[in-house]
Amino acid sequence: MWADEAYRRLLGALALLVPVVAALVLYETARGAGPSLRVFGWGFLVSTDWDPVAERFGALPYLYGTLVSSAIAMALAVPFGIGSAVFLAELAPPRLGAVVSFVIDLLASIPSIVYGIWGLFVLAPWLRSAAEPWLTAHVGFLPLFQGFPFGIGMLNAGIVLAIMVVPTVVSISREILLATPRSLREAALALGSTRAEAIAVAVDAARPGILGAAILALGRALGETMAVTMVIGNTNRISASLLAPGATMASVIANEFAEATGKLYLSALVEIALVLFALTVVVNALARLLVVATTGGRRDVAGAA
Repeated sequence: MWADEAYRRLLGALALLVPVVAALVLYETARGAGPSLRVFGWGFLVSTDWDPVAERFGALPYLYGTLVSSAIAMALAVPFGIGSAVFLAELAPPRLGAVVSFVIDLLASIPSIVYGIWGLFVLAPWLRSAAEPWLTAHVGFLPLFQGFPFGIGMLNAGIVLAIMVVPTVVSISREILLATPRSLREAALALGSTRAEAIAVAVDAARPGILGAAILALGRALGETMAVTMVIGNTNRISASLLAPGATMASVIANEFAEATGKLYLSALVEIALVLFALTVVVNALARLLVVATTGGRRDVAGAA
């Protein structure tokens, strides 16, 4: 019928619109970064210079800060999020699971600037007075925990990011686990497995969806702006210590875009946006390859079952 054909064409056009918008964003960003690309070339990615007066720019400190803060966030958020999802889906009473899941979903709707304020006025004093002095006293022999306890820095930013992305990991993982067929658990129990082993079977079946949740969380961590800007310290230095201040690509754009008066200065900030765009694409592509490699090509729970 003509209505079915029109509906198919409409859906096809909407699906095509997504890569078209992405291509337009890439084109406009690359066009704006053109002057910086011509002046600095590939050296922009490995230079630590950031001197607007002398018009010397390099993105390495901000690239480093983006990767390190996101890595801290994922290291904290993914184990906690998956564990919480398993408890809510498999062990918690249904009413308790529904209430806690609702609260977790509310966390995802809190504006990022609120997280930034909390990180600045609550988390930073606690880190400065308690957590970071303890770390330097007990594990200060490691380069990661050396230096003065500022309270503002990579560690603070990583913790704030972890709190922000945990709801994504928990919510999606829980829904995936609830969608796995009950027959998987029943079959495992019928074969003599313990309840923990039966849950492990369900988690293995849900692995593609759980990895997808982690990918979405990583995407948010890489691009988060305001909360990180408020708690990371905003310096262009590279330090091995997690206690030291730093900066991310998103934070430097937010901090300096409004005052970028020179053409090359503005172009350098746009090139940082282009690098962030490319980094997001590369990380997501690698994550997709990881999903395929670790799940044997399974794409969904039904296929896994």
